Amino acid sequence: MNTVAEKVASNLLEIKAIKLEPLNSFTWASGWKSPIYCDNRKTLSFPKVRDCIKNEFVNLIKEKYPDVEVIAGVATGAIAHGVLVAEAMDLPFIYVRSSAKSHGMENLIEGYYEKGQKVVVVEDLVSTGGSSLKAVNALRDAGCEVLGMVAIFSYGFSLAQDNFVKSNCELTTLSNYDAMIDLAIKSGYVHASEENKLKQWRLSPETYK
Repeated sequence: MNTVAEKVASNLLEIKAIKLEPLNSFTWASGWKSPIYCDNRKTLSFPKVRDCIKNEFVNLIKEKYPDVEVIAGVATGAIAHGVLVAEAMDLPFIYVRSSAKSHGMENLIEGYYEKGQKVVVVEDLVSTGGSSLKAVNALRDAGCEVLGMVAIFSYGFSLAQDNFVKSNCELTTLSNYDAMIDLAIKSGYVHASEENKLKQWRLSPETYK
């Protein structure tokens, strides 16, 4: 593969972490109908794929954020990937819950950190960006300096792009919907005649049927 985006997309398709059904639809938790379903938790079950993602994350973070002091994972999908990255970089790891615990210390952020520390957030999948940016805001509220977010895959919705811009948070992904679709067509995973339907969904997912 020529690029990181192609290599990661190829891995996701090969292990069926990404499933494409242009003639049918998956239903997301939001109620949206979609011809694609992405479950990056599957990557953890395949050592070569898991190592590829870890190594590409490490390369990316070293290049873009050499001053990083802490790696933070977004619960629950990115906790394991964040731990792998933190271990490889010999850095502390923390993770951000989707909501604060209702007992004990009622933590929203788990692990040890100090105010002012520079944090890179690891995410597995970005759709609209809502839950991802919730984690970013929690870290900022706790006094951390969020350098940026890195994720395995993004659908590339304009809504997500706008949300990250508004939140002044840089998002960089290892792969994305465009790279994956191009590769899926080239490799015969889906037929070229289905390309338009797959691309139209990304433009207006809320009206897709």
